[in-house]
Amino acid sequence: MEKLFFRDREGSSAIEFALLAPVFLLVVFSMIGYGIYLSAAHAVQQLAADAARTAIAGISANERQRLATEFVGKAAPSHAFLTAENLQVIVKDDPANAEQFTVTLSYDARNLPIWNLYAVAMPSSRIDRFATIRIGGI
Repeated sequence: MEKLFFRDREGSSAIEFALLAPVFLLVVFSMIGYGIYLSAAHAVQQLAADAARTAIAGISANERQRLATEFVGKAAPSHAFLTAENLQVIVKDDPANAEQFTVTLSYDARNLPIWNLYAVAMPSSRIDRFATIRIGGI
């Protein structure tokens, strides 16, 4: 009777699947989640760079802030995972170098669909990116 029990392989595939499927799905959902997060982070970085290039037309710090904020408000909806309401734009002159300024974008990523996935470890729910540009060209 014991020999028959150990030789019977019927159902072993179902047991292997039951053991490995949760781990496989966890890895797949983690990859999907990080893919979405990295797409949003890249979009925020691209917006920061484009906003800095747009803000270079401003003469004063206030005008650069206005130009960058307006640009981000118009350009954010063209990115798949970004909403303009969740973006905060800060334009500051560099205290160490008067010939450059920095545009910083902070994105509240709590509305991304990745937080509903069951994943191993997820990144921060805040994405901060910046771009520094020289005033007056080269």
